[in-house]
Amino acid sequence: MLLPALHAIRDATGYISPGGLNYVCQRLDVPPADAYGVASFYALFSLEEQPPVVAHVCDDIACRINGALGLCQQLEDQIGPEGTPSADGKMTWVRSPCLGQCNRAPVALIQRAGLDARDETQAPTTADAVLAAMAGEATPKPDFATDGSYALDVPQLLDPDADLYLLRRIGRIDPENIDSYRAAGGYEALRRAFEIGPEGVIREVEDSKIVGRGGAAFPKGRKLGDVARAPARPHYLVCNADESEPGTFKDRVLMEGDPFALIESMTIAGYAAGCEQGFIYIRGEYPRSVERLQHAIDMARQKGFLGRNIMGKGYDFDIEIRRGAGAYICGEETALFSSLEGYRGEPRSKPPFPTQVGLFGKPTLVSNVETLMNLPRIVLEGGPAYAAIGTEQSTGTKLFCLSGCIQRPGIYEFPFGVTLREVLEAAGGVPEGRELRAVLVGGAASSFVTPDELDMELTFEGTRAAGAALGSAVIMPFDDSVDMTDIILRIAAFFRDESCGQCVPCRVGTVRQQEALQRLVAGRPLGSVEDEIRLIDEVAQVMRDASICGLGHTAPIAVQSAIHKLHLFNGRSATT
Repeated sequence: MLLPALHAIRDATGYISPGGLNYVCQRLDVPPADAYGVASFYALFSLEEQPPVVAHVCDDIACRINGALGLCQQLEDQIGPEGTPSADGKMTWVRSPCLGQCNRAPVALIQRAGLDARDETQAPTTADAVLAAMAGEATPKPDFATDGSYALDVPQLLDPDADLYLLRRIGRIDPENIDSYRAAGGYEALRRAFEIGPEGVIREVEDSKIVGRGGAAFPKGRKLGDVARAPARPHYLVCNADESEPGTFKDRVLMEGDPFALIESMTIAGYAAGCEQGFIYIRGEYPRSVERLQHAIDMARQKGFLGRNIMGKGYDFDIEIRRGAGAYICGEETALFSSLEGYRGEPRSKPPFPTQVGLFGKPTLVSNVETLMNLPRIVLEGGPAYAAIGTEQSTGTKLFCLSGCIQRPGIYEFPFGVTLREVLEAAGGVPEGRELRAVLVGGAASSFVTPDELDMELTFEGTRAAGAALGSAVIMPFDDSVDMTDIILRIAAFFRDESCGQCVPCRVGTVRQQEALQRLVAGRPLGSVEDEIRLIDEVAQVMRDASICGLGHTAPIAVQSAIHKLHLFNGRSATT
């Protein structure tokens, strides 16, 4: 309970005070040094006194090419420098990494502490809107079921010919009404799961050949079976909703637009794997997702779809929500376990693997939101029917996150096998009059591709063959108006800030990578440009070979692809 307790202190006072931290340590019997280590780990917690109202303004990739830097300058002019209190001492602002609203850039997260504590995301926003929200002016909540707001997140809703499954209910049902969800087919899959039993569910998932949608692409059926057969008890189910990869926002759209589907999907997965308890770990920058899912959990319990003796079938399963607090590394599954358990979000060495030794040392099934929400279709239609969609090695449909220099940003759903060119065309391409120069495929932890690679198949095997990775399915094009060196510097700064610091290769390597890039951009290399590039490549190799987790393995990929494919520092500029 340490992380929820720290959230409670922050919500009450705006920061983690020494007295508050000591009180929590006494009540939870946690050593003060351990609690301090946890409180100081997360970006959304402050150990220094600060105003009760804080605006976190995203200046990451998508936002900075859509006006975020100008927004920050306006806030500095009207409030003061970043991190300093306003003249009346009631508010301040800070820069933030990606807030998961890339299609609505620029974005701000307003945190208000005190008796009326609440978090509010504004996207897209302006300096005037941020200031008004910080001053307490209420922002009207849109009626998502009727006013078309979801078309900003799911542009395909306006296309009558779009063949959608994961996105089919978004904007068409009331996400706060369980009866609306049931009228649209909700809980039919859970009923079917009880009919075929746990072994039947696992068999269908194995036949579907579905793999994880978070980037690792591990077979879902094997995970289910391994946890189900594990002799130790209890079994846990963890939904990883901590998507923090710059450019990624698909899970947020699913949680906010179709929350009951995630609850049903988790219940099916828990039933198949013999799990007694589930957790949803949601990044702290998603306040609306937390609200929607907590309401969905409460309604599911009231209707008998969650808790004890679900649907009268003798199966007991419940779900709790845990809020993250601003740490990209907690998207790594073992770092997420550490955070849930009340420790710093630092990854663990594997093996042992989570299916045997996971959360609290017990067998744990961990999947992200998109992966889990494919289960109802697999259970209802059968594994072979699902496997017939997409390609042999990449089955089913995939959600792609489009943002950056694109005319219709948002989430798009296509069967695996669609090409990068087709996805960009569906989103309208780059703004009229501009020329496409590069596309970031897979997120900041993946690589850039050039305009002559647009016929790449967007599958796990297709992107690998092209020297890229599908990753979190980010598709972020850049046109000739963007300074690509600025983008690369921001990516390097992101990984430097987000490294947990546990292992030397990543802790030091991300710093050295950023420093070398800064020297190159400034035109002051150590030795020649070629020497600096060789140094970057050597540091990258060390990070790949020796880092504990995927952050260190992937931190150099975008940087290296920009240097070697976009030729940023050898006389050719990506903007001229």
